[in-house]
Amino acid sequence: MSGFGNAFSSSIGKKFIMGITGLFLILFLIVHCGINALIFINDGGLTFNIGAHFMATNWIIRAGEIVLFIGLLAHIFQALRLTLQNQKARPVKYAVNNGNANSKWYSRSMGLLGTLLLIFLVVHLKDFWVVSRFTGIPTVDANGHEDLYAVMKEKFQDPVRLAVYILAMFSLCYHLLHGFASAFQTMGWNHSKYNGIIKSVGVWYSIIISILFAAMPIAVYFGLIQ
Repeated sequence: MSGFGNAFSSSIGKKFIMGITGLFLILFLIVHCGINALIFINDGGLTFNIGAHFMATNWIIRAGEIVLFIGLLAHIFQALRLTLQNQKARPVKYAVNNGNANSKWYSRSMGLLGTLLLIFLVVHLKDFWVVSRFTGIPTVDANGHEDLYAVMKEKFQDPVRLAVYILAMFSLCYHLLHGFASAFQTMGWNHSKYNGIIKSVGVWYSIIISILFAAMPIAVYFGLIQ
């Protein structure tokens, strides 16, 4: 195996991939959340559909989607490898495990939280991304754009789907609480002078992003937006 291959198959290399792909996904969530938040303009989804149309037709965005999927798959793959590697390194659990003494519960539960998010992601892609990119949306809005907003309103009338989305956003919040600062640390972008700032930004980012994503289906379900 080449030196490059050895570097990325090592524990440090795996964590580097987790860090860089994690930062890429963090940036993507800002864009995705910003587009989705256009529903709060409450104009019948016209502005949201403009944003969705831009995301679906802009070649830079479409190329970015390919990079996003590669990064997402790499993130999931490396997470599984690291989890298995850690389990093999410690085949016998400690008789007494006081995990709270060294780390938060969500830091030790990234595998579970990530698995819940993966299940949610499959549902989410099926609900919106597949129809907007492949099968097509049969209705258009007053501007002549595919009415993805109408699809959103239809999907979020289902209380089970609403519950799934809300629970997924709880998982996302805790996943980000650990992953945000961890990604910076993995990349070596940490220092005692600004570690506190990174941690604070990470906490606020995790909370705000998760609340906004959860607020969208809640607002639709309870008719707070039209």
